[in-house]
Order: sequence, then C-alpha cells, then structure tokens
Amino acid sequence: QVGVVESGGGLVQAGGSLRLSCQVSGTILSVFSPSTMNWYRQAPGKQRELVASISRPGSATYADGVKDRFTISKDNAKKRVYLQMNSLKPEDAAVYYCNGRLYDRDYWGPGTQVTVSS
Repeated sequence: QVGVVESGGGLVQAGGSLRLSCQVSGTILSVFSPSTMNWYRQAPGKQRELVASISRPGSATYADGVKDRFTISKDNAKKRVYLQMNSLKPEDAAVYYCNGRLYDRDYWGPGTQVTVSS
C-alpha cells in the first residue's frame, strides 16, 4: 500500500522561508527513483495548480510564479521529496500537496497548510 504524507507547513511572514517534505512509503527504490514527483497547491476558491516537478536530478520544472524562489529536490534513498520555499509572498498561501505516479496510479498526500502573513 503506497502512502504519501506531507509535512513542514506552517505560518510564516512574507519574505520568509519554509521547507516542505513529502515521505513516500510502500514502494521500492527501483520504482521510486525514476518516478516523477510533483508539488501542487490549492488556495481557497482556486483550482489546484502544479508548482514544481522532478524525476531525475537536473530535471526540475517550476511554475512561472515560483521560479527563482522555490526549489524541488528528491532523495531517492529516503524516498522523500522536498520543496524549499524562499521569499514567500501572501499569494503563496495555500494547501500544498505532494503527488506521484507509481505503479501506473496517481497518489496524493492529505496536504499541508502554508500561511503567509503580510
């Protein structure tokens, strides 16, 4: 049974930083390593949007609004994905979700809340 759990959200002032973590369980290294892992976010009243993606090292892609501020990384040995968020803005406030496609299925975590005060 594959499990995905996010952590690291919280309240931060504008201009501050947070590091989100996503722990994936119930899979093996040979499956996790080549998989594409994503961070999405959803603010109240808005659609869920893709923030960043990564599969292998050097393959990271980002939404236009977070380029140069956010960094996604992947630790295959620990089966974790991280999202380092710097220079946070009030518009970055949302529930952040980790997502991955493993064994031909999409898996989602329950989300972690990020609140940015102005």
